[in-house]
Amino acid sequence: MSKVLVSDPIDQAGIDILSQVATVDVKTNLKPEELVQIIGDYDALMIRSGTRVTKEIIEAGTQLKIIGRAGVGVDNVDVPAATRKGIVVVNSPEGNTIAAAEHALAMMLSLSRYIPDANASVKRGEWDRKSFIGAEVYKKTLGVIGLGKIGSHVATVAKAMGMKLLAYDPFISTERAEQIGCQLVELDLLVQQADYITLHMPKTPETTHLIDAKMLAKMKPTARIVNCARGGIIDEEALAVALKEGQIAGAALDVFESEPLGESSLRALGKEIILTPHLGASTTEAQVNVAIDVAEQIRDVLLGLPARSAVNIPGLGPDILEELKPYMQLAETLGKLVGQLAGGRVELLNVRLQGELATNKSQPLVIASLKGLLYQALRERVNYVNATLEAKERGIRVIETRDAAIKDYAGSLHLEATGSLGTHSVTGALLGDGEIRLTNIDGFPVNVPPSQHMLFTLHRDMPGIIGKLGSLLGSFNVNIASMQVGRKIVRGDAVMVLSLDDPLPEGILSEIKKVAGIRDAYTVTL
Repeated sequence: MSKVLVSDPIDQAGIDILSQVATVDVKTNLKPEELVQIIGDYDALMIRSGTRVTKEIIEAGTQLKIIGRAGVGVDNVDVPAATRKGIVVVNSPEGNTIAAAEHALAMMLSLSRYIPDANASVKRGEWDRKSFIGAEVYKKTLGVIGLGKIGSHVATVAKAMGMKLLAYDPFISTERAEQIGCQLVELDLLVQQADYITLHMPKTPETTHLIDAKMLAKMKPTARIVNCARGGIIDEEALAVALKEGQIAGAALDVFESEPLGESSLRALGKEIILTPHLGASTTEAQVNVAIDVAEQIRDVLLGLPARSAVNIPGLGPDILEELKPYMQLAETLGKLVGQLAGGRVELLNVRLQGELATNKSQPLVIASLKGLLYQALRERVNYVNATLEAKERGIRVIETRDAAIKDYAGSLHLEATGSLGTHSVTGALLGDGEIRLTNIDGFPVNVPPSQHMLFTLHRDMPGIIGKLGSLLGSFNVNIASMQVGRKIVRGDAVMVLSLDDPLPEGILSEIKKVAGIRDAYTVTL
């Protein structure tokens, strides 16, 4: 039975789901060296923000199949190291969307009305109304930096409160921004015009200190900024100076470059700043949601199913995965087939989406094709996570093309590989019931289902050749399950595709090639 280690506190609902398929050990507050010592016994690791999964821990996790982060970010996981080892890393991108958005809005309103300081004043026995004259958000301009799920929800609620909306997001279309109610603008214009700015983006090399001293200097002196996304997007020292000198009116931070927040000049500031200890996802509902979401994904991976929110499988979002899942199986099968036909040292793979399939996203199908292509060399060590990386390290060049004009099937996939045995191509399609059909081999039309053991021959289309091959196989006690010939012209070149009940005995392939009229022969195991 699989074993799962839960190294941070998670809701019991998640534990219950994991317990359906695995033995679950909950061991929190582990030191890094303690985790390194025990992680080798586990198939899955479930964490929150407390555990830092380093390269050393990943290297020690010799059985790990999946790391699940019960939350949005995966900053505390060495994702590249996990990817190299073929370990799926998943998160819960939607589990705490509402909680994080509501916290950002609460911070904005609290900052506008000085609620934390006013509350503290009354609790001290004071009644100082004049010191807490705030500002209304109605008809003010809110600049949303990052229009993902959280940023979009913040924008929607802010619009309902009567705010004007500007947005900056280099990865979203103008049409999508307008649907939310935002005017898409450049970052410089946003910071110059916004009365309030809220950040909703991951921390990357490009976003680290995105809001620095120069950017703060461009803001209105009445501007207020909120960060409930990731620490380090704002230069904290520059922010402290800007607040102290009155360059901007206020800031509210839920996240910091180093957590817990240690010595910081932000602590010395007054009512112009609000600091909370990373509470964005800290609601009862969010904790249950993320625990269930990630636990379900870990369960699925342990059962051999794909994860719906893997962060290190490019292009495999849950909606795309559901739509393309049957075609990914087709791509993997064709990859195994063409890889064996072309030989072990493949240099080039051309992936062509045909017919209706040409309108779909290609990246998941490329990944699945590479997974199949590399299977002979890597077996279970290659998966959707590391297939692209393994191909790159082997110098395999990938070309993606589309041809919507091909209408032989509703949608088909064509793979062409150049390897040590030459250039070979295969085409496949899905029937209405989802069954895979091989429709073309090396340019010759066929219509056969793939099977575990297959034999392909290139031969002259001439009388008696099928009988000779059948007799030869029979003499070696090889039973033919099915056979089909594909040809372009009568008495020209042709291919023969045979499905066999068992693998070919050693040495028989060379005998097949000696049969008069047979130019070449290949065996394939799927």
